[in-house]
Amino acid sequence: MSKHIVTAFDAELQSISTRISEMGGLAEEQLSQALEAIRERDSELAAEVIAADVRLDKLEVDFEEFAIQMLALRQPMANDLREVVAALKIASTLERIGDLAKNISRRATYLNENQPIKVSSSIVRMGNQTRLLVSEVLDAYAARDTALAVSVWTRDVEIDEMYNSIFRELITYMMEDQHLIGLCSQLLFVAKNLERIGDHATFISEMIYYVVEGRPLGDSRPKGEPLGELPLPRPFHG
Repeated sequence: MSKHIVTAFDAELQSISTRISEMGGLAEEQLSQALEAIRERDSELAAEVIAADVRLDKLEVDFEEFAIQMLALRQPMANDLREVVAALKIASTLERIGDLAKNISRRATYLNENQPIKVSSSIVRMGNQTRLLVSEVLDAYAARDTALAVSVWTRDVEIDEMYNSIFRELITYMMEDQHLIGLCSQLLFVAKNLERIGDHATFISEMIYYVVEGRPLGDSRPKGEPLGELPLPRPFHG
């Protein structure tokens, strides 16, 4: 392989990292703005997040075409092959994070039309912690920092525990007051979307570890406590 071809291939590998970083930055921004739309009760910002998701979808499609063409033409081996394959999976995961941020923004529009309830602040805290994991895993990818990637991987248990706590609290609200069922259902959707984003961040951690170390991170990640028994329903009072 000539020096020119090696140089061109190296440039393409660098382009992969650049494209992933661009997608990651956009996904993180969408999540941050979706959370702000809930915190500040800003329906206009929520609408902007929903509209902006098209851009992330386009970046993911373009990246997939680029990576597949690179695999076909360059036929990379070993480390380089892991880099390309992992990046394809990460790009798809970032697109899903954008979709979940869009879903959160859709819920925000409904929530902003109703009076907030106490658990809303718990949702914001969970959102901030989830956004931090996404930010850190993107930093880990840029630096190929496996220690940071593993830290994100293990700390997702905090998101699981927050979700379980919020789930129980919201179910209790709905059992005690049927008028809160619609509002609490929307908050449940938001919490579940955040929990899924946390899972996506851990998957990216696994891909980073795979690229750098050449082996899977493993399947012993800590999990949140199971929900267990839920409160017994109380009769509604009209």
